[in-house]
Amino acid sequence: MSLLFRHLRVHHVFGANTDVGKTILTTALVRASAHNNPVFYLKPVSTGHPQDADTSHIKRHAASNRVFTECLYQYDQPVSPHLAAQLTNRPPISDDTLVNAIASYIRRTANASPDPAHLYVETAGGVHSPTLSGTTQVEAYRPLFLPTILIGDADLGGISTTIAAYEALLLRGYIVDAVLLFRDAYYRNAEYLKAYFADRGIWVGEFERPPQKLSGAEENFRETESYYQRLMSPPLQGGESAHDAVTHLTNAHTKRLEELDSMPGRTLKSVWWPFVQHAHITSENDVNVIDSARGDFFSVYSKHSTTSSLLSPQLDSSASWWTQTFGHAHTNTTLAAARAAGRYGHVMFPGATHLPALKLCEALLAGPGKGWANRVFISDNGSTGMEVGIKMALRAWVKKMGNNQRERLGVLGLTGSYHGDTIGAMDACEPGVYTCEWHDAKGVWLDPPTVAFRKGKLELSVPSAITKEQFAFEKLGDVYDLKGRIGTALEGVYRRYVEGVLGRLEEERRKKKEGGIRLAALVLEPLVIGAGGMRFVDPLFQRVLIDVVRSARPELGLCPAPTTSNENTDNTDDFHGLPVLFDEVFTGLYRLGLQSAGPLLGAHPDIAVNAKILTGGLVPLATTMAREGVFKAFWSPGKEGKGEALLHGHSYSAHAVGCEVALETLGEIGKLKSGWGEAREMWGIGGEVAQGQEAEDNVWSFWDPEFVKRLSEAEKVEEVMTLGCLLAIKVADQKGGTSHFPSSPFSLFLFPPIPSLLFFRSFPRLFSTQLKKSTPTGYTSHAAQDMLAPLKDLHLHSHAEDDHVRATQAPGGAPYAVHYRTLGNVAYFMTSGLDVVLPFRGGGGKELMNGIEVA
Repeated sequence: MSLLFRHLRVHHVFGANTDVGKTILTTALVRASAHNNPVFYLKPVSTGHPQDADTSHIKRHAASNRVFTECLYQYDQPVSPHLAAQLTNRPPISDDTLVNAIASYIRRTANASPDPAHLYVETAGGVHSPTLSGTTQVEAYRPLFLPTILIGDADLGGISTTIAAYEALLLRGYIVDAVLLFRDAYYRNAEYLKAYFADRGIWVGEFERPPQKLSGAEENFRETESYYQRLMSPPLQGGESAHDAVTHLTNAHTKRLEELDSMPGRTLKSVWWPFVQHAHITSENDVNVIDSARGDFFSVYSKHSTTSSLLSPQLDSSASWWTQTFGHAHTNTTLAAARAAGRYGHVMFPGATHLPALKLCEALLAGPGKGWANRVFISDNGSTGMEVGIKMALRAWVKKMGNNQRERLGVLGLTGSYHGDTIGAMDACEPGVYTCEWHDAKGVWLDPPTVAFRKGKLELSVPSAITKEQFAFEKLGDVYDLKGRIGTALEGVYRRYVEGVLGRLEEERRKKKEGGIRLAALVLEPLVIGAGGMRFVDPLFQRVLIDVVRSARPELGLCPAPTTSNENTDNTDDFHGLPVLFDEVFTGLYRLGLQSAGPLLGAHPDIAVNAKILTGGLVPLATTMAREGVFKAFWSPGKEGKGEALLHGHSYSAHAVGCEVALETLGEIGKLKSGWGEAREMWGIGGEVAQGQEAEDNVWSFWDPEFVKRLSEAEKVEEVMTLGCLLAIKVADQKGGTSHFPSSPFSLFLFPPIPSLLFFRSFPRLFSTQLKKSTPTGYTSHAAQDMLAPLKDLHLHSHAEDDHVRATQAPGGAPYAVHYRTLGNVAYFMTSGLDVVLPFRGGGGKELMNGIEVA
């Protein structure tokens, strides 16, 4: 990860092309720096005869007891590094090995020189020249994230190559501190580029061209020395000196440190954080300053170090709030955003179309919507997408019931469900700590059975209101084998329970003079209730819920099916009984290893919402898919029909940037599926996942099963559960206490008076069964946060078998801390990428597992 020191200024030197003068100008910088400071020069990869190597040139023309040079990988063939590596019999050098070697050299240099010093890392060729592995340099070196000097091209065509190189760096987030190039009186590229980069706040240094190489070695040396001496002094014909460049680079380094130093204090004065009690964060040390991010890691700043790096890697164990798909700063999705921004910017969408939106809709209908969905509505975030879905469901129900009167409509759901932070989506949930004073809960929420590893055993916990019996399973696949579980005694128990609840509700509604609640939609978070405590719901219970509401029995308060109804309700274009809405904002698109829960449950929804993973963790976007019958509920061809349309949207509906990024994300996910075989095999699932093929028993995790079981046996842990990227840990609250659960087997709220804040805080959000040792306030518990607190300061190492410390999985191989989020007494971790198996299971990634166990 990025390295930053107070006493050691480090700059990465890139070239706009080959033979633009990188080594010449870097030598001038080294000479100028050496006037007052120790200087270190690193050439990671060099090709060609050692006598002609760049390190040799530095030694000849910047000779000083203050100058130190090193080359990490030298190859004799004077060709591109990737080809030079292929022409040797030496073992291949991976990008990680190369980056770790550079980072290790920088750390050694910083430790060896406590006095102010400068270090220059010079690349080979142009920004897109390949490294030893074949990856382009601009890509391979990005994990280092060192401030950059770009050596521009002074020759014909050099304006274009310099700007193109700059944009390649910019798209990947590099900090470009300066552009340096030679002065040419004929082409005058520097004149143009100075004006171009001035508009972008980038300093440009213009330098005399070097003299032609002379035939005599001594004469050539004297002429070259004279040239370098001229570069040290203010030029007579305009331009800058090497000392001017060094002064600017040092000032840029100082300014960056000052900016980072000031950020915590400025933040505490101006920022209002989401989901943070500001009274608990009063010190600047509590502010997590993120300087950059790459892969699974943040690069975070701490100003207290003197000789160690002020930046250190921090594992993003919440996948930045459940959004990351390929890890941070993924180049292909970044380019997709730039492509759409450059072509469209933002264009309005009502009554219009553009390729990113059209292709995204088609891709979703051929992917998670295949076999059931006909239409896609595009909005801006998951909460809005859910509000759109609820609107769709309620209108469809009203139209089918032929009831245009304003009834008291509500939803059927599960306790602990949460569908977003907008007020309309909140109203589809019970009152709780997340809701606000305006909250107006509308619905009925049933306590669901949940599944988890408890003390090494995979157990099903069923609320006593359903049955007193408890259940256990041999392996994960047994829980999700619905073909084998349909028809069992437990399915009958679930069915009778759900039918009994709905029957009693309908009976009570009919008895009331003014009428009671009318359930108009079933709203589910399939398989996992996310913000409500990462509760893994028994899939059989959710399947039974769907089957019961689709039975369309009027005595259960359900919309009766037409007499010509097709018995196979899952393959029709309309809903039956109640519209079924899947909130797959968090769980969908392979976060749990499944594209959608529909194939596993054996029942597709009528409406489904996707977000988060949808755009690769880069920009906000959400989609709401629906059956044609739901779409037709808004169809009205008459003159007054405009008022019957779905009047919902926002200014950035279907914005091209988000749609293009989502389309790119779906394509990239398709490429990754073939690499999941190893993780699937750990969980006893054989074979690779073919494109477009979703096995109903495709239940597995990136997390090692032995680790999951071992963790569930820990003294402080009540239960652990995992699917796909997600690992959830329910912590035993050491303070004791009893949760305040409702006495009835379900929660019912309908247009209630505004509850007191005390009621909001005491309402159970996380768990569905009473525990002897559990948090009294659900989300507000600090049990998980307190238990995992050491991970924020515990810098995790990797150890070889001989107990020597080796490189970790963090970029640059440095020890790392862990950034985590908790939900009361539930801690959760998830991989930041669907292509990442490390550092979340065996091999070199065991440091995180060891850290969790230590905590």
